Amino acid sequence: MEEIITMADMGLVFQVTDALGIDRERMSVSLEKQGPGQVQRLPTGEVEITLPLTVPLSQWLPSLRAKLEALGFQAMVEEEEEG
Repeated sequence: MEEIITMADMGLVFQVTDALGIDRERMSVSLEKQGPGQVQRLPTGEVEITLPLTVPLSQWLPSLRAKLEALGFQAMVEEEEEG
């Protein structure tokens, strides 16, 4: 596995974080993959994400979503446009 994240990796992360309405400006994603990955909220409110080195990203994404939901983020519900 590669130790440095790719643009494709970030695209997959953004699919999860965008669906939860997390502002990309309020996220920090480490450029280097480490261990099983990590998700935490910093005292500043920013979300810090470290992608896993030991687990394929495709298998880790459900865990990313679950960890973000445990931090209080919820799926965005699109409002129906009035016609």
